[in-house]
Amino acid sequence: MVQTEVNDLSQDTPVIQPEQDRLGYASFAKHLADSICKMHFPEGFAIAVYGSWNSGKSTLLNFVVHYLKQKPEDEQPIIVPFNPWLFSGYQDITRRFFDQLQDVLSAVTAVPKGLKERIADVAKAIAEIPLPYAQAGKAVATLVDDKQKEASELKEDVEDTLTQQHRRIVITIDDIDRLCAEDIQQLFRLLKAVPNFTNVVYLLVCDKKSIIKSLADSGGTSGEEYLDRIIQMAFELPSPDKTSLRRLLFEKLDNIIGETAKPLFEPTRWSLVYFQGIDYFITNLRDIVRLADTLTVTFPVVECEVNPVDFIALESLRVFSPIAYEIILKNRNAFVESDFALEELTNFHEFWLAQLPEEDKQPVKMLLMFLFPKLEVIWGHHSVYTEQQKLEWQEKRRICCPEIFPIYFRLNLSTSELSTNQIKAILSSACNAKAFGQKLIELAQQKRQDGTTQVRAFLEQLEDYAEKVIPTHCISIVIEALFDVGEELLSAEDRAATLFDFSNEAIIHRLLTQLLCRLDEPTRFDVLKTAMSQGRALSIIETEMETLVNQQLSTPEEKCLISAQHLRVLQEVVDKRKQEKHANTCWLSSNNEIKNSYPLQPYQGG
Repeated sequence: MVQTEVNDLSQDTPVIQPEQDRLGYASFAKHLADSICKMHFPEGFAIAVYGSWNSGKSTLLNFVVHYLKQKPEDEQPIIVPFNPWLFSGYQDITRRFFDQLQDVLSAVTAVPKGLKERIADVAKAIAEIPLPYAQAGKAVATLVDDKQKEASELKEDVEDTLTQQHRRIVITIDDIDRLCAEDIQQLFRLLKAVPNFTNVVYLLVCDKKSIIKSLADSGGTSGEEYLDRIIQMAFELPSPDKTSLRRLLFEKLDNIIGETAKPLFEPTRWSLVYFQGIDYFITNLRDIVRLADTLTVTFPVVECEVNPVDFIALESLRVFSPIAYEIILKNRNAFVESDFALEELTNFHEFWLAQLPEEDKQPVKMLLMFLFPKLEVIWGHHSVYTEQQKLEWQEKRRICCPEIFPIYFRLNLSTSELSTNQIKAILSSACNAKAFGQKLIELAQQKRQDGTTQVRAFLEQLEDYAEKVIPTHCISIVIEALFDVGEELLSAEDRAATLFDFSNEAIIHRLLTQLLCRLDEPTRFDVLKTAMSQGRALSIIETEMETLVNQQLSTPEEKCLISAQHLRVLQEVVDKRKQEKHANTCWLSSNNEIKNSYPLQPYQGG
């Protein structure tokens, strides 16, 4: 996997060096650092840079600090980093604020004598003021007034001391919006209490909306008014241009996928998929973080088994259009190898697509047509694909291939698919009809999280293996098992849930047809005769017999699974089985009537 110098974009690992800037923040940060050093103000000054979660606020702050440290020694300010998220509770935040201020100043020799001690006294005085105290009694209120007076006097001492030194102090405050509402209120009360120290600049980066919400009703004013009383200058984080966002996303994708993608990567197709679908959803840094974080988790599980372009497109739907992703996951037959009438297929897709926001519909449709070419018959123009094209899709591990489709949802196995190893383990018993049938019954008794049974998932996936994986000498055993235990696999939980869904009975029918097609006609006849003669699943037997009869009536004999002569023999076998069932039913009914007419009397003795 290719590694680049692109830093992780998570909130915990912001970019530090401006040389790594991918969003155009470095220029703004440099200008802000210049302003902080050159601006003139009589008292303390509070600056805020507002940005949403995961928008790169911490990265911007790092750049500002970097440029401040690059200033000549006579201009370079004393930088005090403060992260209140590491602490909770008013006392902790207040004490830690002043502790951090003292720690930094202790390492600086060129500060006025006594400043550190004065700051310690202020910290102690402010920390002893209980906040809020609006509901306190008179005795407590008097004590509070005394403490406030003491703190005010000490702050004047610090003020006098600060006027003696020339280096500016810049206190940076990050991760404010990670705090709970109570701690945010306490932090801003602290800033309100100590903002007017001469030559001190407070630089805050935060999400304005979340801060305003947390400060609502503070001091009897709205959150925004309260914030405006503390912040003298505010900036909105510059929005990255589209080109910068694309470049950063592509570097992240290369870092996640890298060399793995090269054998199956098609630049032309990727360009179409990205610019006609994915690009619409990438509007800010947070979108990049969400998609990159998702791929970091999901891609390594399937990296050698899927087409990278298809997988990125599918995961984009997972992140930005969960409705579309869920529809694909739960309605495979409406996307892959669909045999539905065009009108039914169109109605289905138009119905769920109507649930999306209007502006999302076109990019989602484009992504779906890129992923599943057969959907172009609905929304595009081209609808006929050659067998050669289908083989190419399979070679390139495209999601539109039935046997590859389940791999793309490997992290959804708990609610949909069995793993390849599980299927192979079950198929290993397919050389013994009794053992294989027993395994099917066990799967029918296992419930999945979506309420259906595990045998349904197995039967659906078994269709992908029927044409190639199941050995020819095991076909007769699988068919015999299905004719024997098939009725025990038809649970109510697995009934067709929607118009486009299939029941287990329909899946069994398709599976039987696929297996029979791999045998020559005489062998088919022998296998069916044995299975229909001995199997216990009479409803499955009758259904298959009816299908064979209808096929004989509507299809040229040379294209039928069974010849007319062999069909008559099978019909006799099935008729005999039905007569036996009827006779047994009549006998049981008659026996029950006798019991009801002449109930046994308890023995009285004698």
